[in-house]
Amino acid sequence: MNNSKKILLFILILIILIIGAGSYFLTRKPQNSTINNNNNVNIDSSPQSNQKDTEIISENLDVPWEVVFLPSGAILITERPGNLFFVKNKQKIPITGVEHIGEGGLLGMAIHPNFINNQWIYLYFTTRDGDGVLTNKVERYRLEENRLIEDKIIIQGIQAAGNHDGGRIAFGPEGYLYITTGDAQNSQNAQDINSLSGKILRVTDEGDVPTDNPFKNAVYSYGHRNPQGLAWDNKNRLWATEHGRSGVESGFDELNLIEKGKNYGWPVIQGDEAQNGMVSPVIQSGPTTTWAPAGAAFYNGSIFFGGLRGEALFEFKIASRSLKKYFEGEFGRIRAVVLGPDNFLYITTSNKDGRGSTRQNDDKLIKINSNIFE
Repeated sequence: MNNSKKILLFILILIILIIGAGSYFLTRKPQNSTINNNNNVNIDSSPQSNQKDTEIISENLDVPWEVVFLPSGAILITERPGNLFFVKNKQKIPITGVEHIGEGGLLGMAIHPNFINNQWIYLYFTTRDGDGVLTNKVERYRLEENRLIEDKIIIQGIQAAGNHDGGRIAFGPEGYLYITTGDAQNSQNAQDINSLSGKILRVTDEGDVPTDNPFKNAVYSYGHRNPQGLAWDNKNRLWATEHGRSGVESGFDELNLIEKGKNYGWPVIQGDEAQNGMVSPVIQSGPTTTWAPAGAAFYNGSIFFGGLRGEALFEFKIASRSLKKYFEGEFGRIRAVVLGPDNFLYITTSNKDGRGSTRQNDDKLIKINSNIFE
C-alpha cells in the first residue's frame, strides 16, 4: 500500500472514531451532578420529572403566597393582591385594608391548633396605619361558611417596605404563633431587640407575650434579614429559611436552626462568617449562588424549601447534610411548600409576582408525588 492510500485510510478511520464518540455523548443519559458549596454541603441536581410525579390542583392563581388545609379537607390560599381563595369552589374573599406594594400584600396564613372547635384563622398582611404609614400586622378571624368575621388584631406595628417584609406565620408545637419579619430595607433593625423588624416573633394565640420570651417582648430571635420559611422537625426543632444579600452581589441565602434569644448575625456577618454571640447558618448558598428561599416543610428527615430565584424545590437531608434540587427550571419560581394531610408535599409557583416569567395558566398549586423523595 502506497503512502497516499495509507493517509486516506487513516483519515477514514479517524472520521469513524469521531462520529462514534459524538454519538455516545449525545445519546448517553445525564447523571446527577454533585458539587460542594462553601459550607461543605453536597448539592445534587436531580433529573427532570415526569407527569406521574406531579399533579396540578389549581391554576390561574393571582400571586399565591401561602396554602392551608382545613380539617374538612378544604384548601385555602392567600393571594398577595389581597384575596383569600377557596380552591374547591374558587370563591375569593377580599381582605379589607391590604396594600399590595412590592413584596408586601396578603402574605402568611395559619389556622389555630384547635381550629375544629374555634374556627380561628390568622393572616399576616401589609396595610396602612391611621397616619397612612405602611406597616405589617397579623389579624385573627373566625371562618364561618366561607366568611371571615370577628377580626382581632394579634400584633401590629411591624415596619413594612417595598422589600424585606417577611410574612410567614405558623403555630409551633407548644401552641404559640411564630411570625417572620424582614428588616424592611433597614439592616440595623435586625440587631435592635426592641424593633419588630428582622426578627422571628412569638406570641400567644391572643397576641400576648409568652412569659418565657427572652427579651420580655414579642422577639424570639433576631439578626435576620428576610426570613420566609418556618418548619419544625421530628425533634421539635425550629428551622427557618432566610434571604441573603441581593443586587449585584446576591448570595449567602441561609437555612438556620433557630434557638430562643439567639442572634443570627445580619448585617454583621453573612455566609460562614462567625463572631462571638452570633449564630452562623447550618447551610448557606455561597457568595455567587442565589436560592431566594421561601416556604419550608419537614418531611421524612428532611427540610424542603422553595427557591424563588433558584426556581427549584430544595431538600436538605438533616442526617447527611446533603442538599438536593428537584424540578429545577420546570415550574419557575417556587414560593409555598406545605405538607398536606395526605402526607404529600404541595408547592405554589410565584411567576406572576413581577420577577418571573409567566407560563401558561400561572400561577399554580402543584401536588408532588412523595415517591420521588425515597
